[in-house]
Amino acid sequence: MDRRQFLAAVAAGSAAAASPLAMAQEWPANPVRWVVPYPPGGGTDVLARTVAEAMRKTLNQTIVVDNRPGASTNIGGQIVASAKPDGYTIMSADNAILAYNEHLFSKLPFSPEKDFSYVGGISRFPMALVVHPSFEAKDFAQFLAYVKAHPGQVNYASPGNGSPHHLAMELFKNRTGTSLTHIPYKGAAPALADVMGGQVPCMFLDLASGLPVIQSGKVRALAIGTAKRVANLPNVPTLAEQGLKDSEVYAFQGILGPKGMPPAVVQRINGDLQKALKDPDVVKRMADFGMEALPGTPEQFQQLARAESKRWGQVIKAAGVKLD
Repeated sequence: MDRRQFLAAVAAGSAAAASPLAMAQEWPANPVRWVVPYPPGGGTDVLARTVAEAMRKTLNQTIVVDNRPGASTNIGGQIVASAKPDGYTIMSADNAILAYNEHLFSKLPFSPEKDFSYVGGISRFPMALVVHPSFEAKDFAQFLAYVKAHPGQVNYASPGNGSPHHLAMELFKNRTGTSLTHIPYKGAAPALADVMGGQVPCMFLDLASGLPVIQSGKVRALAIGTAKRVANLPNVPTLAEQGLKDSEVYAFQGILGPKGMPPAVVQRINGDLQKALKDPDVVKRMADFGMEALPGTPEQFQQLARAESKRWGQVIKAAGVKLD
């Protein structure tokens, strides 16, 4: 190899080594597509748009929210899993795509573990066990005693089979050895409406949609499913405080991209996400919804998702829940 060839080889190697950094510095040169696997107007959609607007300030680039609902978030997941891994397609991902669906469906068009780049967590939605105000159980201990004394006779509502609300009650049943009858609805709104109306006595309710009705007294919260009490409902004890250990129930979400995204781009998006989670508008919106921020690294987000998948896989198998 002569001197000219040697210098050319060194230059090529340096360019290759610098290319991830160069890509991160150049990214985003175009608008970023943010897939939301739910219809417009729901908690996930509103939060995605709020965070996207905050990230736009630091990215100096447009983020276009693209709602792709259907198939328990699998439609949106397939779109993103098959997208070009250049950082221009990301998505909101929650319990369904990260922890439930691989156990609820016999076959998925993607692997949650193998077909995505994990970018970072956004939030956690605490869940509460609620009853209609007329229900005779006034606290958690009385509720547990009542359902034990009336096996299979107490109905509970949920937004549908395989929803976090449904599986939260399956976990409760598993941990307490109780039997309640599931009444699935097509969405959280009609399920909550019937609990508020007294047609169904109870449900697990996420605070993102249920905090106002709890605070107004339209339903009574008996327990919170997170490890610590929530600031919005300081007088409502946790399940753990009432003796139900290893029974945390919450919905969580974060950002995924296609597998193979350049690490430097993943880190850039994560960095802007961390800044967005401290943005006053985002902080206020989360507080209004009763959400908790879920900051951290891509690795921490993936570890959480995998741990939750293992935990809920056991619950789903024990309950025999399937969506196909």
